[in-house]
Parts: sequence; C-alpha cells; structure tokens
Amino acid sequence: MRIAVIEDNTDLANGLAYSLRDRGHSVDVLHDGAEADAFLAQEGADLVVLDINLPGMGGLDVLRAMRRRGDGTPVILLTARSDTRERVDGLDAGADDYLTKPFEMDELEARLRALSRRKNLVYSERDTLGRLVFDRVSRQLMDGDQPLDVPRKEIATLECLLERRGRIVSKAQLLAHVYGTGADVDDSAIEPHVSRLRRRLSGYDVRIKTARGLGYMLEADGT
Repeated sequence: MRIAVIEDNTDLANGLAYSLRDRGHSVDVLHDGAEADAFLAQEGADLVVLDINLPGMGGLDVLRAMRRRGDGTPVILLTARSDTRERVDGLDAGADDYLTKPFEMDELEARLRALSRRKNLVYSERDTLGRLVFDRVSRQLMDGDQPLDVPRKEIATLECLLERRGRIVSKAQLLAHVYGTGADVDDSAIEPHVSRLRRRLSGYDVRIKTARGLGYMLEADGT
C-alpha cells in the first residue's frame, strides 16, 4: 500500500516512514503543505497521514483541496492539540479519522488497516491473476488456499503493476511505489524485483512483459 506521510517534523515523519516501510508499505514523505498538495494532485496515494500544522499550506487546506478535486483518498489527520473544535473542523473538511500527538505506532497502524478495509469495500478485496488470487487486505498472493512466500518488495512491485494491469508502468513509477518518491535509488534497483517476480509468476499463466526503454506491463490469462 502506498502511503503519503505529510508532516513538517522531520524526526517524526522519518520515524513513521521507517515503521510503515518495515511493515511492507511504500511511503512518500513530504514536509510542506503546498508541495504535498501538488504531489497528491499529480501522483496520488492509497492513504494519507496529514499533519494539520504545515508550512506553505495548512493541512486542512490541503485536505479541502483534495476533496474539491474529487480525491476521496482516506486521510488520517495528525494534531498536536486535543481541542474538540479542531477535530470537528478536520472531520467537516473531509478527514476520515484523526490522531492526537503523541500516539503509539500500533494505533496508527490499526487505523490505517481499518481505513484500508473500508477503501477495499469500494474496490475488490481480491484480484484474480491467472491461476492466482491477490488479497489486497493481507497483501498475500494465493495459490488456492495456500499463500505463496513472496518478499515484500516483490509484493509492492506486483501491487503497482496490478493497479495498472494492461498498461505500461515505468521504472520511475515502480521505484516510487516500492521505495517512496524521492528515494535515493537508481532505476536499476527495480530490475531484480521484476525479474524474480516474473519467474515466480510464470508457472501460473501470468506474464510481466518488458517494453524496452518504457517499462513493464502485467498480463494474465483469463482476466
């Protein structure tokens, strides 16, 4: 799952990113409200963790801008204050949930899981992929009732390709999904993940095609 963490406290933002990546998520970290607004309008995310107090453009303004352009991405607001009025303003602006700092990482993760489940009620929780099934909630690839042992970065690669099934996905898009936007990683870093995932899927009527100089495309029989 791709999560945008928008928080001007660098230590907190990096700590959240580290914990979420350790749990298998792709994380984009932004510290400025205007920068975050531009990023969300252009790149998007699956879930957003948004601080209310941001430089450049306030968190509530970022949220309102999302909703005005029809972006229904689930948003958890972070605030350093427990004032009821601020929480009400956030929910009225379109937030799905909120957390008051300080908070435990386990609580944030639980709320992200809840929002993820809610989002997947709109979309399919499971995708058929050739002779396999991908469970979006558990992030597991299943052969019948048996989960396959697939490393996290390969799962993240698969998620990105699956979201754009039948279309070419560039290396830059894959890198941003797997490592996070702005990560200091060379384009070639994605190649081993694609190669191993391709071999893993080849026996299940699933193919990852290479469009030389452009990127990769996922195809599966029967879908």
